Amino acid sequence: MSAPLVRPRHHRMIAGVCAGLAERFGTSRTTMRLIFLVSCLLPGPQFLLYIALWILMPEEGSRRAAAKSW
Repeated sequence: MSAPLVRPRHHRMIAGVCAGLAERFGTSRTTMRLIFLVSCLLPGPQFLLYIALWILMPEEGSRRAAAKSW
C-alpha cells in the first residue's frame, strides 16, 4: 500500500508539500524539489498549485490526516 498524501513534520523546507509528494510517490525530497524549481521556469500556475496543496494536504499527525488514513 502506498504512503498517504500528508505534509510531514520533519524534512520540510517551507510547508512540506514537496516532501509529502516525494514520500507519496516514492522519490527523494531533493528530486521533487528540483522538479518543482525547474517547473517554475515554465509558464503555468505552479505557485498557486503549491499554495493549494499547502492548504488541502493535511499535516502529518493531524485529525484530518488520521481520518483519511483508514
